[in-house]
Amino acid sequence: MKHGADWPAAGFSLPRALLLALFATSAMTLAPQPAAAFELFGIRLWGSAANGDSDIVDPMNYTVTINVPEDHADLKKKLEAASTLKTDEDRPVSGSLGLMSKARGDREQLVAALYADARYEGVVNVSIDGRSIDDLPPDAEFRGPQPVPVVIDVAPGPKFTLGDIRLEGDAAGLTGADFGLISGGDAGSGAILKAEALIVRALKEEGRPLAEITDREIVADHNTTTLDVTLSVKAGPVAGYGETTVEGTERMDPEFTRYMAGLKRGERYSPKDLDDARERLLGMEVFNSVTLREASELDGEGNIPVDINVTERKTRYLGIGGTVSNTEGLGIEGYWGHRNLFGRAEKLRIDGSISGIGSNDISKLNYNAGIMFEKPGVVGPASKFFASLKTVYEHPDAYDRFSVKGSAGLSYQLDKTRTVSAELSLDYSEITDAYGRNDYLIASVPLQYVHDKRNDRLNPTSGYRLLAFVEPSYDALNSKAFVKVRGEGSAYYAPMDSNRFVLAGRVAGGSILGAGLSHVPADRRFYAGGGGSVRGYSYQGIGPKDPNDKPTGGLSWFETSAELRIAVTDTIGIVPFVDAGTVSDKQFPEFSDLKVGAGVGLRYLTPFGPLRVDAAVPLNREKGDPRFGIYAGIGQSF
Repeated sequence: MKHGADWPAAGFSLPRALLLALFATSAMTLAPQPAAAFELFGIRLWGSAANGDSDIVDPMNYTVTINVPEDHADLKKKLEAASTLKTDEDRPVSGSLGLMSKARGDREQLVAALYADARYEGVVNVSIDGRSIDDLPPDAEFRGPQPVPVVIDVAPGPKFTLGDIRLEGDAAGLTGADFGLISGGDAGSGAILKAEALIVRALKEEGRPLAEITDREIVADHNTTTLDVTLSVKAGPVAGYGETTVEGTERMDPEFTRYMAGLKRGERYSPKDLDDARERLLGMEVFNSVTLREASELDGEGNIPVDINVTERKTRYLGIGGTVSNTEGLGIEGYWGHRNLFGRAEKLRIDGSISGIGSNDISKLNYNAGIMFEKPGVVGPASKFFASLKTVYEHPDAYDRFSVKGSAGLSYQLDKTRTVSAELSLDYSEITDAYGRNDYLIASVPLQYVHDKRNDRLNPTSGYRLLAFVEPSYDALNSKAFVKVRGEGSAYYAPMDSNRFVLAGRVAGGSILGAGLSHVPADRRFYAGGGGSVRGYSYQGIGPKDPNDKPTGGLSWFETSAELRIAVTDTIGIVPFVDAGTVSDKQFPEFSDLKVGAGVGLRYLTPFGPLRVDAAVPLNREKGDPRFGIYAGIGQSF
């Protein structure tokens, strides 16, 4: 890579120290600057950016221009993203020395960005106030008017491709193509670094924790614009796990942390085990960070010691939330929780909510309160015990209900994507619906299986999620038995690498078997319509109705939804969608009365999930259906 000087005309070997430094630089991520004013969701509520710069000595403002040939628009975007001068352009530096230091560091960042784009013959020149930084004395000062102009001229040069690929040492039996190193292929520094990581990973998956790249030789030939790569690899011996040590725990029991990591002494080493252990420890929600590091050498028994370093979260938390809809009114909720009740990640949460505000009179508000307890690791690190006590007093259109329900169960994570759970619940309820007032005492055993391969649970762009649910139930007061069966699947696909467009689809359905409609409690029947169902229709507004035009619910149900999630900017998205659903009083869905709603939504992406506002209209509206529906909440609709 050039910095304004000429390389020899023939092929050359890049200095190893320089190459390593540049490769490391290309893999760096820029640390975010502290907020200069109070912002919420990226919107400055008060203060200004300048307020955060009051502690800078001798502040100096500057402007930066990056000149790249017009036919390299994509490369220019990459260079602008790599340039700290450009990203920090609205923040002053500390005097002339600060500007020169930032400019010299910026040139190295731009060199790394060119290497990442496989351009090893480019020229990067940086000038400040019309003078090249290579010609500036160390004590140069810029006394002219501010902002001081900084100009970066980049001549990218040709794009190199890979030439000869050689793997030596313990990797001699491997093929570079298996790791993305293909003659004539991508020669960017990122591709080579990725290949190195994959080679080491492959050897570690054989149970070799000390596998490493011991040497690399990179030779660029300017005559052919190719890059020859030779990597030397040391595999090291196969080993098991040695002692696991835990550091950083304060309130959390370190022995329990070690147990939850699940790295059994003597068991064969695998990097997947370390990945799973880290995710499992983070999943307990008591740690801010979890780092697992193998030792640099084996212990006396030929095993690899592992160190777990953690930082803990605050144990107590509280919060409030809400939803709003023109068909369902306003809902608010509050909760308080403890993440580490007895020092072994036991969770206690107390919550309550009120909904239906504005859509009903005050006597018809809906109330919900509950207490939940969870304890991980009861029958192995992948297990979790849970118990809850809930009371509900609600008045949807279909019924009035008071209920007290207690339940306890166990969930078990089969692997990273599959979870099974079983519980025993007892529910006493008083319900008034189209069939009169009835009391129920339902004992049930809900069983659930979830296969979740979404890449992001808050805002998925690829993968799928499948759910299967079976709940055998017995009503002790009325001597009735029935089984509720429900299934759901959702899938996500982004046709472009940028994830700017995401196709999302959902299908769900279910049946209640073994009892007639009047013998199934109203709250356990199927309903459709509303913000989490078929948008454009009122809550529970789809399906059979009594002579007073109130929903009765059904014994079977089917829903489907399709969305096109379009990213307008990094934080703003629009979502056109179509929903459809039907509810039947028969044991299996009937599609002759399928209701369809369509609309468009607005998304604002935040660190805790998208803020969602949807507006929809019913496409086959009937008497009693609203003309439109507006729904707001947190998270994608599915």
